[in-house]
Amino acid sequence: MPRVKRGTHHIKRRKNILARTKGMMWGRKSKLTQAKVAATKAGLHAFTDRKIKKRVNRGLQNIRINAAARKLDTTYSKLISQIKKKNIQLNRRILSQIAEKYPVVFEKIVKA
Repeated sequence: MPRVKRGTHHIKRRKNILARTKGMMWGRKSKLTQAKVAATKAGLHAFTDRKIKKRVNRGLQNIRINAAARKLDTTYSKLISQIKKKNIQLNRRILSQIAEKYPVVFEKIVKA
């Protein structure tokens, strides 16, 4: 019995790779070997950049909390330690949003 050619799985895989590189320039959008490399590198960069985005946002949140705390004559580290001692269950993301949008509420949190 002869082997079946036409390769539906091959075509499906090729279409998937080319769909991922749609919009890229030059041969990366149309040539399979270049598209494979471009797709894997793009996926790798997307993964690492999501982690970097989280890292940068955490740093910004700390800066916002510190800036708001210093307006109220305290520092970031003192504020965080006091919040932990008082057992206030607010994470840094929420604290930074409160400090940025609702400074009166943040002042009440600091005073508490």
